[in-house]
Amino acid sequence: MRITGIHTGEIQIPLARPFKTALRTVERVEDIVVRITAENGMVGYGEAPPTAVITGDTKGSVLCAIREHIAPALTGMDILALEEVMERLHHAIKGNTSAKAAVDMALYDLWAKVIGKPLYQLLGGYRDTIETDLTISVNPVPQMVADSLAAVQEGYRVLKVKVGKEGMADIPRIAAIREAVGPDIRIRVDANQGWNVKDSIRIITAMEDKGLDIDLVEQPVAARDIDGMAKITQAVYTPILADESVFSPLDALELIRRGAADLLNIKLMKTGGIHEAIKICDMASLYGVECMMGCMLESKLAVSAASHLCAAKGIVTRADLDGPSLCSVDPFQGGPAYDGAMIRMNDTPGIGITSVPCDFT
Repeated sequence: MRITGIHTGEIQIPLARPFKTALRTVERVEDIVVRITAENGMVGYGEAPPTAVITGDTKGSVLCAIREHIAPALTGMDILALEEVMERLHHAIKGNTSAKAAVDMALYDLWAKVIGKPLYQLLGGYRDTIETDLTISVNPVPQMVADSLAAVQEGYRVLKVKVGKEGMADIPRIAAIREAVGPDIRIRVDANQGWNVKDSIRIITAMEDKGLDIDLVEQPVAARDIDGMAKITQAVYTPILADESVFSPLDALELIRRGAADLLNIKLMKTGGIHEAIKICDMASLYGVECMMGCMLESKLAVSAASHLCAAKGIVTRADLDGPSLCSVDPFQGGPAYDGAMIRMNDTPGIGITSVPCDFT
């Protein structure tokens, strides 16, 4: 079953409210969409958000990588020879993980459609329902408390609270949210590299002393500060989740070997897609290190691909797959069903997306 065409398009979706972290403020999803066609007319879809501040990828670099390097390398290959196709994809160009991720998920989508089964079942089929958290953006404390209460009223039992801009002031911020939502809601804290090592230990220890019962703290310091991550992990009781520090299986191995994180956050835009993410899952399983499946500011298309991997693997025990919930509209047809905090996997072949409203060139 030969690949006959790889085409790209663009999609814009307004967010329900601005997305604010220690690194950036975003008001809309502006993503590149990929469509891969087989000789029998079947198509697979993928998506990439250019996130220069994290992956280094821009809209121009994603489009160039796909059009000038990846598409010529893969056109004519047999989609059923998936390992060979993936090897060619990852050797077509260095870096460019977001471009590779968009093509990778389109390839997996098409592959599963040709076989005739939902992707998550082919990848392991561990579960068919996922519970995701919801992100609470950095804002003045009263707004964050109000947003947290609204999320709980909508049925979310896990909140991921963005911090990292104001150091020790993040302690009363989290305390106010904990007091408002009560003891039964799980709170995750994401600093997005916004603290230094000393402040991280002081802040996390203070939250522990106050009994704020934090589920985890995500990426407290700079991505490449593995020594700092290790010091923090070893100094506090709260689990530390590595995010920007882990792009590749080699990164994951280094973090595990050095005891620099208790958990690993897998995102397809960092790994270059499902193929490399599976390697991280397998390594984490070997060492008994639990994982979270996360996403960037992605729409339902890319998040659905991540959901299929999340549903497939038992080592993925946490989900941060709220991208569709942050969007003001859902322009796609098909795929997993997103009902507040619950994601229910599709029983149709592939990722399940059947219609993507954009022009492909």
